[in-house]
Amino acid sequence: MNILKYVPILDTLRNYDKKDFRFDFIAALTVAVVALPQTMAYAMIAGVHPAYGLYSGIVLTILASSFGSSNQLATGPTNAISLLIAAYMASFLGSDNFFGNLFLLTFLVGAIQFAMGTLRLGSLVNYVSHAVIVGFTAGAGIIIAMGQLNNLLGIKLPKGHLSSIDKVMACFQNLDKMNYVAFGVGIFTIAVILICKKINKNLPGALLGVVFSVILVMTLGLEQYGIKVVGKIPQAIPPLSMPNFSLSAAADLGAGALVIAIIGLVEAVSISKAIASKTLQKIDPNQEFIGQGIANMGGAFFSSIAGSGSFTRSAITFQNGGRTRLSGVLVGFIILLVLIFFAPYARYIPNASLAGVIMVVAYSMIDKKAVAKVLKTNRNDAVVLLVTMFTTILAPELEQAIYAGVALSLILYLKDSGVANVKTLAPVRANDGRFVEQAINGQNPSISIFQLEGNLYFGSSADLERKLSEGYSDSKVFMIRFKGISVIDITALEVIEAFINRAQGDDKRVILSGVTPKILKMLDKMHIVEHIGKDNIFMEDDEVFATSGKALDEASSFVRNVGYSSHERTAQA
Repeated sequence: MNILKYVPILDTLRNYDKKDFRFDFIAALTVAVVALPQTMAYAMIAGVHPAYGLYSGIVLTILASSFGSSNQLATGPTNAISLLIAAYMASFLGSDNFFGNLFLLTFLVGAIQFAMGTLRLGSLVNYVSHAVIVGFTAGAGIIIAMGQLNNLLGIKLPKGHLSSIDKVMACFQNLDKMNYVAFGVGIFTIAVILICKKINKNLPGALLGVVFSVILVMTLGLEQYGIKVVGKIPQAIPPLSMPNFSLSAAADLGAGALVIAIIGLVEAVSISKAIASKTLQKIDPNQEFIGQGIANMGGAFFSSIAGSGSFTRSAITFQNGGRTRLSGVLVGFIILLVLIFFAPYARYIPNASLAGVIMVVAYSMIDKKAVAKVLKTNRNDAVVLLVTMFTTILAPELEQAIYAGVALSLILYLKDSGVANVKTLAPVRANDGRFVEQAINGQNPSISIFQLEGNLYFGSSADLERKLSEGYSDSKVFMIRFKGISVIDITALEVIEAFINRAQGDDKRVILSGVTPKILKMLDKMHIVEHIGKDNIFMEDDEVFATSGKALDEASSFVRNVGYSSHERTAQA
């Protein structure tokens, strides 16, 4: 049973429902069709031959799906990771051991990720809130669509790396060069997908759209009209490779590996959580860290570049009905089979058809109900969502949106938690003899109650001091009630101690009520118990309002006997 915990694919196979295979297989076929050109393109972005992208799409996908936590996460080369690989490998270009160092980088990325998972650091992703995930998902959907606009329109873009916005601007500037045949193929693919969804949501619309497009290209010879196709795909299995395990190379690549590892984990877990919010699957971040680590470490020995979770391919898995992690494993094997047996046919896949598939996926990634719910429910969450979404669209790198969303979430949380919840009340005797508390409105009661709620710590101590000072009056007794406070630190207690000193200096009495054993222990260690007197401290009582009633009775008795000073009453006790 222990091995099932650490190798999730075994548990999946052990409890596999045969009814799920059709959905997993169709999703895997569709993802594989998209992954073929994508992985090749990302390898070129990383500065290596497209074949290495295909090798990564096989090995990383199989290993990550086998050992990771998410059922739908599709791992392999990604845009952001490939750009980072190119940057960190630039100094090794032309060297005799370039590929040895490239595979060492892949191994180091995996080793760091595996170590973080083993050390149970997955809880760090809990700081990525739901608003960040919704905003990131919506923004990612938009930029994915923007990035495919040129392929859908059949417009050739200038060489070099272009942002999604640059691609859109280039498309509008070159609309006169639009290829109407390519656009027609893309629209045809979208139409097939939508019609299939309307007939039966279980029909593999994306796969059928691509297959029909390939048939059109082959039978009508559409390449003569300038339509771009995937092109030649190498017929080979991932060859064995050996990373350059040298201390000098590891030292040179260590910093880059750390950056790639962290960004890869943020991408993978963010994507997993975004999809899990719809599938209701419980994601184990630590296991996902381990899965990504094993995938990259293993890939280093099979000619793979470093990779992470792909938003596009993961969304396609989800949208096309992938139910278990077996769908990811099947993707890897399907790509392998295509490399060996169907490479001559796969070359006819039109880029415009793939763009149509991705456009539909991108639109579906924007969870309109979730966005509306966040925007209407909480102002802070709405701000976080919008900032994350627009940062995803506008930032040079995708992961910066996650950082911005998390940072803003923490800032807004600290801003709110820096407010001390203090209510100033006055007791009024009801007809039945019970005390009823009312807010103080310009009154000067004999007894003032400061009701402290929530948690008090150094961040809210300044606000606590201000509110206690503003509530200070000519009352003869101040009662400080601790209502449901489970956390209080020394800074907040020092503020309360200063208030007690001020009141006692003016010959006023201070009573503490609702004190828990934990708070009493802290009061004792700070010598506040000795200073205020045990008879002025009323412990938390199981009976509702019992401790407050006792404290108010004591305060009322003191007011009736106002001739006694608080020091004299303490001495008598």
